[in-house]
Amino acid sequence: MTQNQFVGTWQLVSFELKDVNGEVSYPYGKDTIGYLMYAEDGYMSVVIMAANRSNFSSEDFFGGSTQEKANAMETYLSYCGRYEIKDKKVIHHIKASLFPNLVGIDQERFFEFTENYLSLTTPSFKKSDKRLTAHLMWERCTKTIPT
Repeated sequence: MTQNQFVGTWQLVSFELKDVNGEVSYPYGKDTIGYLMYAEDGYMSVVIMAANRSNFSSEDFFGGSTQEKANAMETYLSYCGRYEIKDKKVIHHIKASLFPNLVGIDQERFFEFTENYLSLTTPSFKKSDKRLTAHLMWERCTKTIPT
């Protein structure tokens, strides 16, 4: 049986959007924080957020003004579901997501492993008037948590 190289926890190193002219942008800033987890049982989860986010004025978990909630959503991305590996793609079958339009959608990512790094690249997509490709570099987490 072949070992699944995806299994484990990965920490985000970089998240870039590139247009067809090679112009690079950083949707959550250059110091974006993120974790990607792939389990042996075929489930995955990802969380990505801007490093500098504002706290809500309320300590109530369900509190926060409409503007605070909108700002929080604009600086955070998460989804989870099952995954499968086909050829040089990993396909995320999304079952839950902060962005409701992703639920029930399959997200394909081209992948490449280099030592302790996993590169994921999206197929090109249109945003506003630009054609973009997302490039995410992940580093395998190797630090063990004491029990």
